[in-house]
Amino acid sequence: MDIIKVKKKNESFLEIITDPSIEMELAEHFCFFVPGYKFMPAYKNRMWDGKIRLFDLRKKTLYSGLFQYMQEFANARQYDIQPEPNRTYGLAGTKNIIDIPALLNEITLTAGGNEITPRDYQIAALEHALTNGQSLLLSPTASGKSLIIYLAIRHFLEESDQSVLLIVPTTSLVEQMYSDFADYSQFDEWEVTENCHKIYAGKEKYNVKPRVIITTWQSIYKESAGWFQPFGMVVGDEAHAFKAKSLTSILEKCTECRYRMGTTGTLDGTQTHQLVLEGLFGPVHKVTTTKKLMDNNDLAQLDINILLLKYADEFCRIKRDYQQEMDFIVQYEPRNNFISNLAIDCTGNTLVLFQYVDKHGKPLHDMLRDKLKDTDRNLFYVSGETNVDDRENVRALTETQDDAIIVASMGTFSTGINIKRLHNIIFASPSKSQIRVLQSIGRGLRKSADGIDTKVYDIADDLHWKSKKNYTLVHAAERIKIYAKEKFDYNVYDINI
Repeated sequence: MDIIKVKKKNESFLEIITDPSIEMELAEHFCFFVPGYKFMPAYKNRMWDGKIRLFDLRKKTLYSGLFQYMQEFANARQYDIQPEPNRTYGLAGTKNIIDIPALLNEITLTAGGNEITPRDYQIAALEHALTNGQSLLLSPTASGKSLIIYLAIRHFLEESDQSVLLIVPTTSLVEQMYSDFADYSQFDEWEVTENCHKIYAGKEKYNVKPRVIITTWQSIYKESAGWFQPFGMVVGDEAHAFKAKSLTSILEKCTECRYRMGTTGTLDGTQTHQLVLEGLFGPVHKVTTTKKLMDNNDLAQLDINILLLKYADEFCRIKRDYQQEMDFIVQYEPRNNFISNLAIDCTGNTLVLFQYVDKHGKPLHDMLRDKLKDTDRNLFYVSGETNVDDRENVRALTETQDDAIIVASMGTFSTGINIKRLHNIIFASPSKSQIRVLQSIGRGLRKSADGIDTKVYDIADDLHWKSKKNYTLVHAAERIKIYAKEKFDYNVYDINI
């Protein structure tokens, strides 16, 4: 029987010792096509086959989180796999022993100034992550991933003298996570200011004393391997949003991080391939679903309204490519007038999400500003140009408001930003991205103190001519599929514009 010996080179890589023919099998097995590879110069010039191979034929290495897949590969081919004994691989038989009740008894948890108890699925996810050491937690937006992360970090700091690296995709999320940790520990002896340090543009990243570093991946991916040596635990929040090459650059250098935990709300159509995420963090573990959380009354109920705008024939006859269609839609004044009136008519705090800053976001904001100039209703604008402190101020101010309107770009307010009192979401720009849709909807899933359900207004555009469907109408159909898949209730309304 052919033998595959597996050694743990470090916490990032496995070393594979086997026959050269099996090595070639491994290289082809642990690979995937890069999205859009057919359009890349290297592929067009026949210098590359469009695939990323995770087994390195030269170094004989594979990401440590793929050990389970390695076992499946060997078993399917009746190869004898021989792991190095007495090493942890994030699987049964090599597990850590974690006393979760003892951990929770030692910590006073709060949220909004009130003591809280983690939900059952949060405790189960925490136990799984700590017991296995490596895991990629699949849990939807608003499921309380930051609390799971906080508790995992608190446990690690008690058990180890190493530091923790917490990586997020945006500066806003750095501030959000720091704020969440401060909230959870408000009545606890553990002080965020003493234990946590934030790193992003302009923040100190050397000779830092706090043991928990909260940072964007953009701020650290160019650092040398030595910079990562103090860390024994690495956490990647919203891991699907990381640029693949930068993420691998970071995690490959985290050679001392026995504890690895990634979190994501979805894996479908992610920027970073699932095999890469599992290789770097560990096997996927499904924590819960949005439908379960809504059924248990842990999240706000959603009322999704798809507003299908019907355009006159004179506009439908015109042949447009995708970008031309988008430019027409977002700059069509009657459409923007409809959206602005809808936002004004909504009761409660309303988030209007757009994609294009100059073409759409700013004109929408200006239109709303003019319509609200004689009222006392608060209007906020947030885009990538808005600095981090101002974004955080908008988020905080909104939580004290009852009837505010936020006009925000999807890039800044669709991922990770927690607005606790949000009653309406308007998708002003078409999108077919499952991640973007679900992340955006997630802004309204957190239950507010007033108990009001969240209304979602999905603006769709019907510019079809005869049997030819327009691009954004097709995208609307994709979003409906997402709603159906997630078992959300929705209604479609035709509106002539």
